[in-house]
Amino acid sequence: MIEIEIPGYQDIEIKNIVFDFNGTIAEDGIIIDEIKDKINQLKKKDVNIYILTADTFGTVYKQCEHLPVKVQVIDDKKRFVEELGINHTVTIGNGQNDIEMMKKSVISIVVIGKEGCYAKTLFEADIVVNHIIDAINLLLKSNRMKATLRK
Repeated sequence: MIEIEIPGYQDIEIKNIVFDFNGTIAEDGIIIDEIKDKINQLKKKDVNIYILTADTFGTVYKQCEHLPVKVQVIDDKKRFVEELGINHTVTIGNGQNDIEMMKKSVISIVVIGKEGCYAKTLFEADIVVNHIIDAINLLLKSNRMKATLRK
């Protein structure tokens, strides 16, 4: 579990991290190389890691087969996050189909990567980053998140 005390905001206990696949941790259906090491680092924090995707390129299972994650090809990401527990789940995504899960999670991070970001998703996120590595580092180096969200 990742615990973060954020002055003037709230104290957070993160048990689940939900990633979108395409445009977030993958480009054109291929997982970004640096992601593999970062996901392994996150797993050492004793969190559950999920990849939720519509799997546009049909590659998610092959790309994630050696990672300590649970993959779901799914349409209703919001319901999945609700079932996990919204108070202990961080979501990271970039697409239109990520909006509802981001509204429900305790912290949402939108990534404006090479595939862009749906503008309305940007406005639903708590934090905006330019690269997925920056998003993961917010979780690995939690003082970064504290500095961004504190009042």
